[in-house]
Amino acid sequence: MALSQDLIDILACPKCKGTIRLEKDQSGFVCETCKLFYPVVDDIPNFLIEEARPWSGAGSGTGTGEPAPA
Repeated sequence: MALSQDLIDILACPKCKGTIRLEKDQSGFVCETCKLFYPVVDDIPNFLIEEARPWSGAGSGTGTGEPAPA
């Protein structure tokens, strides 16, 4: 991904303004507080709350970037 670590460190969840983390496979960002997954598409993070997907936590720490089943 083209994002610098300095930028990643200051990003916050657009919904709760809490901490987000980048999945190990860099497929997207996860807010564990809101349980939302914000995907990265074509190296561009999509932080639109309306387009975030529910996140189950099953992929936590594995780098799978897998949101909860719809």
